[in-house]
Amino acid sequence: MKTLTILRHAKSSWKDPTLADRDRPLNKRGKRDAPVMGQRLNQTTIRPSLIISSPAVRAWTTAKIVAREISYPKEFLQREKRLYMAGVNTLFDVVAEQDDGFNSIMIVGHNPGLTEFANELVPGVTANIPTCGLVAVEFEIDGWDLRSAPAPRLVLYDYPKRVLG
Repeated sequence: MKTLTILRHAKSSWKDPTLADRDRPLNKRGKRDAPVMGQRLNQTTIRPSLIISSPAVRAWTTAKIVAREISYPKEFLQREKRLYMAGVNTLFDVVAEQDDGFNSIMIVGHNPGLTEFANELVPGVTANIPTCGLVAVEFEIDGWDLRSAPAPRLVLYDYPKRVLG
């Protein structure tokens, strides 16, 4: 059994137009939402054994905040440059390359690729993963090559503005 959690970075700032896209930090809302989503994730049974993030400042910061909230060791966080603005095929490739010893992986990245990837795995799951939104799916497989995996089970779809009942 494998669990893949797809996390879109928290809301980023456009305040400084001179910054390169990769260097944009989180804005006030992003800094507020990331710990909240980490706390929500911590209330589930999802426990990533590996967290891989885009190196973009907004994604890396989101990954660090969420990791802290779920007591994931910061020194185990990994950056993967291919996750920066990755498309579906690259996302499949990055996941497939991970060690099969990991049973739960989280990837932290960007739209539109993450939403397209989530919909490739679970058709119609969402028209848009909001900032700091996450989709977690479970596969009855032994390895991380998801291209030929049986249909997953949606475990969680959550985002900051979702009203909890």
